[in-house]
Amino acid sequence: MRKWLVVTFAAVVMPNIAFAAEDEIYGTYKLISTSQKVVATGEIVTLATEQGFINYGRDGRMLVIITRGVRPKPETFNKMTTQDRVALFDSMTAYAGTFKFDGKTLEHNVDISWNEMFTGTTQIREVTRDGERLSISTRPQPSARDGRMSITTLVWEKVK
Repeated sequence: MRKWLVVTFAAVVMPNIAFAAEDEIYGTYKLISTSQKVVATGEIVTLATEQGFINYGRDGRMLVIITRGVRPKPETFNKMTTQDRVALFDSMTAYAGTFKFDGKTLEHNVDISWNEMFTGTTQIREVTRDGERLSISTRPQPSARDGRMSITTLVWEKVK
């Protein structure tokens, strides 16, 4: 009898717990801060010039765009140089796809991205919540900025 109750509880309640965790992440968030911890040294680098938005939809889709640094602003498309285009590409991150969230770990399954190296990948992120803020951290990986193994943490605040 007890085993039947445990199995019934797990079958009825556990899916709702996962759904409740996912439900809490829905919405659009604005990037508040970005920091990078270098694994080998423990050095923390704050990336103060980043801005961006991330959205998690009820349909299970997500999208993110982040820009960083002083970006060129050409006068017109006709006056945009190859250097301008390279600088604009190098100072952004953007991708979209599906997501799964269990309350602690996010899985971004990338369908399209600004950089084809990301397209078709699964990006795993650890998440902590503080009120309307989400702290989303990568697992250790080579930094796109300098190649050092790092953990990048982005703090996002829900847009109201």
